[in-house]
Amino acid sequence: MRRVAISSWATSKFAKDSGMSLLELACEPCAEILKNGVSGKEIDAVLFSSCATDQYSSTIISEMLGMRPKVSHRIDNLCNSGTNAVTSAFAMIASGLCDSALIIGAEKADSPGNKLLWDITRGSFMFPVHWAAIFAKAHMRKHGTTEEQMARVSVKNHKNAARNPQALFKKEVTLNEVMNSKKIADPIKLLDCSAPCDGASAVLLVSEGKAKKLDNPVWIKGIGQQTNSASFANATGDLTTIEAAKRAARYAFEMSRTNPSHIDVAELHDAFTILEILAYEDLGFSKKGEGGRFVDQHEIAINPRGGIIGCGHPIGTTGVAQVAEVASQLAGKAGRRQVNGCKVGLVHNLAAAGSSATVIIMGA
Repeated sequence: MRRVAISSWATSKFAKDSGMSLLELACEPCAEILKNGVSGKEIDAVLFSSCATDQYSSTIISEMLGMRPKVSHRIDNLCNSGTNAVTSAFAMIASGLCDSALIIGAEKADSPGNKLLWDITRGSFMFPVHWAAIFAKAHMRKHGTTEEQMARVSVKNHKNAARNPQALFKKEVTLNEVMNSKKIADPIKLLDCSAPCDGASAVLLVSEGKAKKLDNPVWIKGIGQQTNSASFANATGDLTTIEAAKRAARYAFEMSRTNPSHIDVAELHDAFTILEILAYEDLGFSKKGEGGRFVDQHEIAINPRGGIIGCGHPIGTTGVAQVAEVASQLAGKAGRRQVNGCKVGLVHNLAAAGSSATVIIMGA
């Protein structure tokens, strides 16, 4: 199996309303990659990550960018779409089917992926905030996690987002502001939640042969994925953990021959503050039940771009933007938010109440 590297990446500014169509959004970060010395003729595959239902979209984007790839298709797996696209591209290159693949994530704020209307096990509670509240209450009852600990996740991620020019939210928030924000579904408050928005991100993956010509490639060292179900009813047997994420993490650590102590920087799926706390435990960063107290740690740089809460959540874009951020950090090109001395990074991405999960481990 050939090694696979990330050679370049770009992320557009996230906005409530960009004024652009979905396909225009998708082209924006790609144009930045292509103008930085990458020829469209060298790209063998174009994979488009989006929950939008626009037909033939990846091929339309390819034509808009002047490319004629061997492979072109759209990947849709709700919030997990972007990392699924990266995984598919990795497999194509590692197997020898392609030497390069451009992964593009783009979404509009009104994405059909924002409501889970198909899942009858949720009853009338089809918005993601409802299952976030269930996870939060279960963790609070079993482990004593507090609303203030969850609020600290929001404070941290908004502070990080203030240093990210692409983030939707540029203003820091205080603990009091989070605690006093409108309650959406007890105990989840407005500032415990991410916000849907317009946004796009792209990463270019290349084979080991092409990567050797680069100054500072970032290598994909391990990938783990797990799908437990589509419905909330079958997602997990323990409402204080995301079982799919635990298994995906185990696979990724085994493949990369690393463990949680090796991770310097991590992009965690924080669509709601409780999910970041669960991720600390599911990934082995903290012991079970101690996630709430782990929020204030300084051993691992977590969500330096602001996470989903600070950056915004264009659903099909999120996983790609997470990979782009960790690649940027490992290459030492993250600007004001650069984490000093980071060598190993991790991306953790979920979908639909954690019914599926992806974990990707990358190294400089």
